Amino acid sequence: MGIKRFHKPVRIQVGRIDRDRIVFDTRDAAELLLHAWPPNCGKRRQAALRACLEVIKGKKPPSVARKAFIAAAQEARVLLDKDTRV
Repeated sequence: MGIKRFHKPVRIQVGRIDRDRIVFDTRDAAELLLHAWPPNCGKRRQAALRACLEVIKGKKPPSVARKAFIAAAQEARVLLDKDTRV
């Protein structure tokens, strides 16, 4: 189970306004979704967690987790790169 890197990092801001986070891989995305995500963010967060798990298990490519993570970040309004391409 190696690190499943994204082809392009995703920049988000959870918590403090002066703390941007750069997410480079599936493991970091999953950790943020589990431990640092804003409350009351539901369906897309759950889908992103499932996608990350599938990637970590080797069943899907990292692009699947990245796409789901971006959708969850948009839902939670924490995505900083508005022009992020999936």
